[in-house]
Amino acid sequence: MRATPLLAWGLPLVLLLLAFWLSLFCWSPVPVSPWQAISALLPGHGTSLPQALVLNLRLPRSLVAALLGASLALAGSLLQTLTRNPLASPSLLGINAGASLAMVLASAFNPAWVAGYSIALLAACGGGLSWGAVMLLGRGWQQAGDRSRLILAGVTVSALCAALTKATLLLAEDHAYGILHWLAGGVSHVRWREFWQLFPFVVLLSPLALLLAARLNLLRVGDDSARTLGVDPGRLRLLVNIVVVLLVGSCVSVAGPVAFLGLLVPHMARAWIGHDLRVMLPVAMLLGALLMLLADLLARGLAFPGELPAGAVLALVGAPFFVWLVRRRT
Repeated sequence: MRATPLLAWGLPLVLLLLAFWLSLFCWSPVPVSPWQAISALLPGHGTSLPQALVLNLRLPRSLVAALLGASLALAGSLLQTLTRNPLASPSLLGINAGASLAMVLASAFNPAWVAGYSIALLAACGGGLSWGAVMLLGRGWQQAGDRSRLILAGVTVSALCAALTKATLLLAEDHAYGILHWLAGGVSHVRWREFWQLFPFVVLLSPLALLLAARLNLLRVGDDSARTLGVDPGRLRLLVNIVVVLLVGSCVSVAGPVAFLGLLVPHMARAWIGHDLRVMLPVAMLLGALLMLLADLLARGLAFPGELPAGAVLALVGAPFFVWLVRRRT
């Protein structure tokens, strides 16, 4: 039984705002009251230490976590629609691994030819190359065929990228600690600089993906039917793939490879509001932002006054879900 429209939209939004508010003051090394967290966001706020901490550290971190969760949930939903495979996600199809490898290579060796290029675009290029290899090996461009082949290709390419990443770490020991921390996935290090790095990609690509939702609904019934209704399946797939690669690349460049979010949230959104992508995609973005904020909160709380990577918390939830999903399909 699916939720009514008011509940379907209202409950995730209320929970998201509540999680965002809690993320501003919970488990802080400097005590911050709930009211100080709110007053720091208002015009003419004071300059006390708690308010400065909220404005300069907690606010950008929470905003990035929300944008990250929404973007990865959107990317996962688009991939599952394109491939018609409920197991598809940026982490399982090699996009995360390819983007991470590109970032590690650029960080470790810093070749002169990459100077001046956006690191988000570099990550997107790495993710695009690995996704292209997965599509080629898994015959993902064909409408018919064994969809599990695409997942196997994704696992293979991900393993290859992971091996190359480890080899790079061995060759660049001076950068190894910082890279390993980044590879764990999380938002503990982000500031306003990372927010402004991610924000343009999300604000430009997310509306484009939502505008394509009606056409993607037609694509789900088959390429031939979509053509008769005026949709060019090849052009639509290419455009959506570009959107996915740019979204995932920008997320990886800021927070590292965050796994399972793109796998979990589309299933939650479909169970909550249905399969119509015109409403499912925005709800998935709300749920993704909520889940990422909750994971970041748990990452702080479980090891306070230290922190765990939010990616590790998501993996603790996502791995059992993935096993359950595979068992249900077999």
